[in-house]
Amino acid sequence: MTARAFWLTAPGRGELRTEPLPPPDPDEVRVRTLYTAISRGTESRVFRGEVPPSQYQAMRAPFQQGEFPAPVKYGYCNVGIVEAGPAALQGKVGFCLYPHQDRYIVPATAITPIPASVPPGRAVLAANMETALNVLWDAAPRLGDRISVIGAGVVGSLIARLAGKLPGCRVQLIDIDPDKALLAAHLGVHFAVPEQAEDGQDVLIHASGSPAGLATALRLAGFEAMVVEASWFGTQPVSLLLGEDFHAKRLCIRSSQVGQVATAQRSRWNHQRRMATVMKLLDDPALDALISGESPFTDLPQVMTEVSQKATGVLCRRIVYA
Repeated sequence: MTARAFWLTAPGRGELRTEPLPPPDPDEVRVRTLYTAISRGTESRVFRGEVPPSQYQAMRAPFQQGEFPAPVKYGYCNVGIVEAGPAALQGKVGFCLYPHQDRYIVPATAITPIPASVPPGRAVLAANMETALNVLWDAAPRLGDRISVIGAGVVGSLIARLAGKLPGCRVQLIDIDPDKALLAAHLGVHFAVPEQAEDGQDVLIHASGSPAGLATALRLAGFEAMVVEASWFGTQPVSLLLGEDFHAKRLCIRSSQVGQVATAQRSRWNHQRRMATVMKLLDDPALDALISGESPFTDLPQVMTEVSQKATGVLCRRIVYA
């Protein structure tokens, strides 16, 4: 049996390659992919060749093949059906942190079953939801907090949706695109462009991927507020005006990254428990608004180029497999 996989062949270029697929071992499963999704932030930076050499090891995806900058097989939003493997999993639809490939072999423990209440097409958001959950753990908002999320991309929108369910909290989703107001309303949170956003915020989460967004977070922060940086900038330099009221307001900037379970949960949680929780959180029809379009797997080389170059208007681009 063979499989087709998407490979980044050089920064800004990709192609579909055919590779052999051996039979699974007794503790492995063979999965036929139904959907993948392009993680527009991190995956676009990888596609453009913007991974710093110092981060080559840290930024490896769980089932990555090849090395940065290229050739490399990269991705982590895969939903498929188990064709072969342990009887308890055969025929089950599951999520795996696997790249874009139509069939693949992984350890059975790498598959997270998707509840029947969650449509497989929505489950491609699982990796982004896992990031959103971890970011909120790092931010540690309290009941009644004023929370701002800067950047209405997929991760930022998921964070806003989760934060909006906290009792007493007022959540504003901030983006430079005024058309995102409709999305914010669909998610049940307030919306503002940066110039009109409310200040004096208790918790600010930056997820826009732009240095200007982080500057906006600092400007809107209240006294001793927490600013959580959820964006990954790759090789892009970031300049901040820390000579204004950054010290007077005694602000705190904290990084968040999904590779490790958040500090407060780490002694009791592992990645499997976190992903199982993610599946429960995906049982939310409002999240379907984050799927901004879909394309066939055969068009992925062209689609990846388009998505990585488009500045606005793209949320989650779902890839459909025949």
